[in-house]
Amino acid sequence: MSAPVPEPLRGLSRWVTAPSSLGGTAGALLAVAYGAVALELPAGTKGYFWAIVIGVVLALTFRGDRQEQRALSTVRKLSRGELPASTESLKKGVGEMFAFPDRAFFINLQNWILGVALAGVLFGLVPGAGWVVPLRIGGLGLVLAPVTSVLTYLLVLGRARAAVDRLSQAGLSAREVVASAPARAQLRRRLVAFAAATVLTPSLLIADQVLTRTDRALSRMLSSPGPQAQRAVLEAELTTAVLPVAALAVLVVLLVLVTGYLGGSALAEPMRAIAGEANRLAAGDLRKARAVPAEDEVWAASSAVTAVHSQLAEAISKLKRAGRQIAISAGELEQTASRHEQGAAEQASALTETSATTEELARSANQIAASAQEVAGIAEQTLKAAHEGKRSADAYFTAMANTRKGNQAIAESIVKLNKRVQQIGNIVEFIDGIADKSDLLAVNAELEGTKAGEVGRGFSLVAAEMRRLAEGVMQSTQEISRLIEDIRDATNEAVMATEAGTKATERGAGLSREVSEGLAEIVVLAEKTSEAVRSISAATQQQRAGTDQLAEVMGDILKSTHAGAAASREVVAANADLSALAKELQQVVGRFEVS
Repeated sequence: MSAPVPEPLRGLSRWVTAPSSLGGTAGALLAVAYGAVALELPAGTKGYFWAIVIGVVLALTFRGDRQEQRALSTVRKLSRGELPASTESLKKGVGEMFAFPDRAFFINLQNWILGVALAGVLFGLVPGAGWVVPLRIGGLGLVLAPVTSVLTYLLVLGRARAAVDRLSQAGLSAREVVASAPARAQLRRRLVAFAAATVLTPSLLIADQVLTRTDRALSRMLSSPGPQAQRAVLEAELTTAVLPVAALAVLVVLLVLVTGYLGGSALAEPMRAIAGEANRLAAGDLRKARAVPAEDEVWAASSAVTAVHSQLAEAISKLKRAGRQIAISAGELEQTASRHEQGAAEQASALTETSATTEELARSANQIAASAQEVAGIAEQTLKAAHEGKRSADAYFTAMANTRKGNQAIAESIVKLNKRVQQIGNIVEFIDGIADKSDLLAVNAELEGTKAGEVGRGFSLVAAEMRRLAEGVMQSTQEISRLIEDIRDATNEAVMATEAGTKATERGAGLSREVSEGLAEIVVLAEKTSEAVRSISAATQQQRAGTDQLAEVMGDILKSTHAGAAASREVVAANADLSALAKELQQVVGRFEVS
């Protein structure tokens, strides 16, 4: 089953080889015309001569066509649908097309030499023909073979180039066409061969005609009797030779002019096409690269232009994509940097407030530390007072044993004890107030530490520990208050007992024992209070150091944030410059049109 044939490939092989038959026919007609003028065929051999010439021309034309079709086997199969139009088959067809003009030249030259040799041999076998005319036929063929082959080459060359374009249209890129063609440097040799064929052929034909006519005229003159007859023969020869020689000269000149025109076109057409491609590149049109078919050094120039076109189109495409991507990225970066700048400003504002709060917290911590030191001093005094109360209670207990010696001394001791208890109560109330304030400050410090995030975590832990200590102090002062109330009740009862006199001595002794025990408990509680206050003082000192450090850290963070905001502004400016550069890049590459 035949594959579908693309439209550019239909009948391509026959279309390319058709000029070869035209060139061979033109050369044969020239040879026949020259033979009719220059050759003197023996009598009775003209019919044989023309039959031999026509038969040889037809046979060799058929043979040349077969050879040319075999040289284009891939193209013939593509044009018939016997081969799918794949990339590999098209590239092989392009290679055949580039080689075909040279192949057609050598096929035509070979068939010309073979044809004249065969015609000469066959005519020599004709009875009465002799071998002079066959030798002249061989010489004539050798003279006309190069120029006819050059004419065939030039006629086929244009079709082969057009066929390369049609193969490219069937599915090949310019790079693939360039890769399929051979790279040769033979232009100088071709021009030398072309000049030799176009100059030597007419020169040899004219020289042959002149020599032949001269020899014929001399032979007739020598065979004529007398000068008058010889002059008449010479005039007759000159008269009969003018028209054939002129016609032959016109044919030869026409052949040379046609060959020269075709040769000039063969060089000029690809150069014009290459110039057009270069102008299209200069105008910025890079939509489709075209490999201009040519030969030798001209093909090297065409390949270079095609490579430049492909590389420039690829580079411009990449630049366009890069420009668009840069523009998009620059816009996104500009928006992101603007958001970062706004966020940095907000963060700087928040950190400024946080820094102020941290400084306030540091001042509060310093005040708490000072208050804690004062509380520690009061706690020491309370402890001393408790020890003194204990000693007083002991003395009071001793005095109770000597109650009978005088109630006045007991009354004075009870009044003194009452004053001491009141002093303890005042101290305990003062400690309780400080503990309450410490608890409140610890709560506020813990909240501020939580707001500060990771930096304030250590500060929060210290504040929590301080809060727990303050709560313990408050519980202790409450217990002390309750004990003080008990003491007050006991002292009141002691006063009532002293007023009752000796009747209450025994009960006073019991109360004195209770007072002594209560004061001992007060001493224990006062020691605990003093220890707790010392712990609070140490914690507040740590808190003060932590808050100072936190204030320094917040100051550093604030500086870094301001620096980040400045950097964000610089990034915004840089992104604006990048956007401008991207637009300029798009304007530069926008003048190029690529597919």
